[in-house]
Amino acid sequence: MNDRSDIMRAVKSTNTAPEMIVRRLVHGLGYRYRLHRPDPPGKPDLVFTSRGKVIFVNGCFWHQHACKRGNRQPASNVDYWRRKLAKNVARDRANVRKLRRLGWCVLTVWECQIKRPTLLPRVSRFLTKAGRVNQRSSSRPVKKRVSAAWPKPASRSIPEASQ
Repeated sequence: MNDRSDIMRAVKSTNTAPEMIVRRLVHGLGYRYRLHRPDPPGKPDLVFTSRGKVIFVNGCFWHQHACKRGNRQPASNVDYWRRKLAKNVARDRANVRKLRRLGWCVLTVWECQIKRPTLLPRVSRFLTKAGRVNQRSSSRPVKKRVSAAWPKPASRSIPEASQ
């Protein structure tokens, strides 16, 4: 095999270093989650079914974040990489849209944000705030499914603020 193939084969999609850092942080906060569930759109990295929340941990280059690392462009085979990276971004947007339509709250943690001191409070705030309710399905009954029903958050409601 050539060097490029070896390099690409070594790129992981699960259990990456940034993902492991976020998983340790969330576990340290006392939350439990499911990993890489295949049934939700986009196969989120962390799924909090009872809270109706998901977290994606994205690499800046592969998902074209607007940071220094995400703005890098390959020097060779430019057309191929531009198309590939643009498809990644479009797929990410579509998956987030689908998840939100189903009533899930979505947080994306970027690789460049992993070492920032603001990550812990940001994740903590995300997990403690009330979940989003799917307004479309709240006006009609939710059909029960035989297996582990996806999406579960559609039947949740937001607690009213005390006065």
